[in-house]
Amino acid sequence: MTSKSSEQVTVAGAGAFGLCIALALARRGLSVVVRDPASFGDNASGVAAGMLAPVFETALDPAATDTFGLLMAARDLWPALADSIGIDLDRSGAAYYGAHIGKVAARLRALGVSSGIYGDRVYTREDWRLSPGVAMAALRVAAVQAGVTLATSEVNSLPDSGLLILATGAEGAGLAPELGLLTPIKGHILRLEGGPDIGPVMRGDGVYVCPDPAGAVVGATMEHGVADRMVDAARVAGLRLAAEALLPELADLKATAFTGVRAATPDGLPMVGWSRRPGVLLAVGARRNGWLLAPLVARAVAAYVAGEDPGPYAARLDPRRFDNKETGA
Repeated sequence: MTSKSSEQVTVAGAGAFGLCIALALARRGLSVVVRDPASFGDNASGVAAGMLAPVFETALDPAATDTFGLLMAARDLWPALADSIGIDLDRSGAAYYGAHIGKVAARLRALGVSSGIYGDRVYTREDWRLSPGVAMAALRVAAVQAGVTLATSEVNSLPDSGLLILATGAEGAGLAPELGLLTPIKGHILRLEGGPDIGPVMRGDGVYVCPDPAGAVVGATMEHGVADRMVDAARVAGLRLAAEALLPELADLKATAFTGVRAATPDGLPMVGWSRRPGVLLAVGARRNGWLLAPLVARAVAAYVAGEDPGPYAARLDPRRFDNKETGA
């Protein structure tokens, strides 16, 4: 199925996926409206650390097995996108401080990644970072300049004409049967009043500290199957203790907790491609790598819309890979 440039394209969801997709399509000359009932930025992409971290996401995350090539390909699309929307990428790298330095270093060597052990840490320069708030604002500006319409309204039904692209969370199963496969994942992050403002991301076992001029970011908890956005004091306390064990000087800093709800597929990779529901394209289920994967997903979606080759990772992301599972259809 292809979409003609004269047709209206509706993108449901104004997170990293939705905005990158809208921008890519508008730059191809399509008429695009992005609909999201929440305030722009009040979504999982806004409550994020902004890490573009293919190396440690592969090395430390059991669900990221055999995804390194895909994640690196996504990261490598970021410099051109960042330049086109006028944002900077922090290429200070990342370091792991934890109980498994030898195993992590061996894993990085197996991936063919340039890295080294320096005292109590394993460091690589291949993991980058962006500021989610800055990137969200820049994507909105770039999208509007390209002709995208932004609307704070919900998509409750299929449009009468044109194409619907779902870039939402786990909600909206009535719009596409495949969304029934998504599981919500609630996460907490902390924004500190102070802490390191530059330098590599520091990663430990179950915690990270991202230097940021606006206040270091500490993350992240993951609660599978939980969809509320209430701040859990016990989760916050545990996150603080883990961060302070990693970096003791954080102990006296004030922190504000934020929560976001992501969606995950059974294999941890997003669903990107045509739904079984006619006229609907999916770009959902990013789990914890939404920012990293956004430009690759946008490129694939734009190719699907134009009837072009969606790229070498299309099969890995195809929603039909779950056809033998119950989707509620």
